[in-house]
Amino acid sequence: MRLVIAMIQDQDVNKLLGVLTEHGYFATKLASTGGFLRQGNTTLLVGIDDDKVAEVTGLIKDTCHSRKQLITPMESVGRTMNNYMPNPVEVSVGGATIFVVDVLDFVKV
Repeated sequence: MRLVIAMIQDQDVNKLLGVLTEHGYFATKLASTGGFLRQGNTTLLVGIDDDKVAEVTGLIKDTCHSRKQLITPMESVGRTMNNYMPNPVEVSVGGATIFVVDVLDFVKV
């Protein structure tokens, strides 16, 4: 048995949960926060048989796409200019980060 841990952007979570459910997979949804942009995202936990890993990761890849977003970078530490307004920069957000780990034991109570 395997555990798929997928961190996805909040914008993609409802669509992905619908796709997973349509294909007979169930997920546990955890709210989480990304480190770089400090924006909300969602971590999904999906327990599956070994032979279903490729299908589930494929569904995630097909559903969660990266997109471009403009952000305003934070001021540098120690900057003394009070009126400093940094220019927005374009970054890629979204997509998915997927981990697949072996499960030693599974008990449903």
